[in-house]
Amino acid sequence: MTAYSDALLKEVLTRTKRIAVVGVSMNPVRPSYYVARYLTLKGYKVVPVNPGQAGKTLFGQTVVASLPEIEGDVDMVDIFRRSEAVPPIVDEALEAFPALQTIWMQIGVENPEAAAKAEARGVTVIQNRCPKIEYQRLFGELRMGGFATGVISSKL
Repeated sequence: MTAYSDALLKEVLTRTKRIAVVGVSMNPVRPSYYVARYLTLKGYKVVPVNPGQAGKTLFGQTVVASLPEIEGDVDMVDIFRRSEAVPPIVDEALEAFPALQTIWMQIGVENPEAAAKAEARGVTVIQNRCPKIEYQRLFGELRMGGFATGVISSKL
């Protein structure tokens, strides 16, 4: 896993207000669905992006087909797509959002070339991490007992 300081991750999660989630699923068992839902519950404005679901409603927001269809700016683009699909998404994001602060690639998603291009424009890039997991870890929401840590009481 790529190393990022807790201070950087916390800064990104604190400064971010509006997130475009690329590759979001309408299926509640898919990670892209429950991560987007979690972020919504934490107060972030989530804009769902999925061309196959465009026009539908998810978490009270209309799903858009692509980043340029989003009205207004976003602070972060969270990418739930394969690594090879990242470069055109980053290009779209850099063009559509002049004030973009962060490109976040989910666990298993990395693209050094696209990351370098975004970083050259002053955008923070986080690869191979999940904002939900990092939020829970950094803001003290991980449960530390019972099944959450793999410890099962002998009294069961």
